Amino acid sequence: MSINIRTLLATLNTYLEAESISDYCPNGLQVEGHPEVRHIVSGVTASQALIDAAIQRQADTILVHHGYFWKGEDQVITGMKQRRIKSLLQHNINLIAYHLPLDIHPEVGNNVQLADRLGLKVTGPLQAGNPRSVGLIGELPQPLSSAQFSSLIETALQRAPLVIDSGKPIRTVGWCTGGAQSYLSHAIEAGVDAFITGEISEHSTHSALENGITYFAAGHHATERYGVQALGQWITERFGIEHEYVECPNPV
Repeated sequence: MSINIRTLLATLNTYLEAESISDYCPNGLQVEGHPEVRHIVSGVTASQALIDAAIQRQADTILVHHGYFWKGEDQVITGMKQRRIKSLLQHNINLIAYHLPLDIHPEVGNNVQLADRLGLKVTGPLQAGNPRSVGLIGELPQPLSSAQFSSLIETALQRAPLVIDSGKPIRTVGWCTGGAQSYLSHAIEAGVDAFITGEISEHSTHSALENGITYFAAGHHATERYGVQALGQWITERFGIEHEYVECPNPV
């Protein structure tokens, strides 16, 4: 089975509502390769390791959450960027990336996919009154201690989170995958018991403790593995295209 790259992109852009979302990078096709898509390799980030894995597997398309051409980065194509793009062009591989559209999507998004793995029932957006909020709030089936919830996260993500423990039982949770430590303020405003994201800043420790909220830094990479896998599976189910997720380990 195969599908024309333009047809695939039109479908994905519509499904993810990509054109309606203001982002820090271009969403959709970032590097053009083969016009027909037969074999997709997906991963969290378009690193050289992922590109090499796609070449080894003779894939024609790479699908990622973290692609290239971020706002504020140097525009010249030298060094690491040159090597990556050269590899894609030499092997005629498409690079497709979706950032915020793949965070907030209600079916394949990173945040809803994380909720599924942690057994969280989504009850609303993390930012009050914003249905397109990047983060979500929800609740556990029953209250857990921070140690119990930490163990649940570690089992689900294969990575032990860093925990700033308020000492309170956890029932309600706010979360936003990736580098969303600044969204802690929204979790505090929502009055939830705990906040989960990927990374943590020095001041986040004090903010969490002084506001009585438990903070779980579960890993930027670890919390954002699942949206791209779900989207790849959706493509397979819709078009019969071969899809393979490749894990490139990242401790952050």
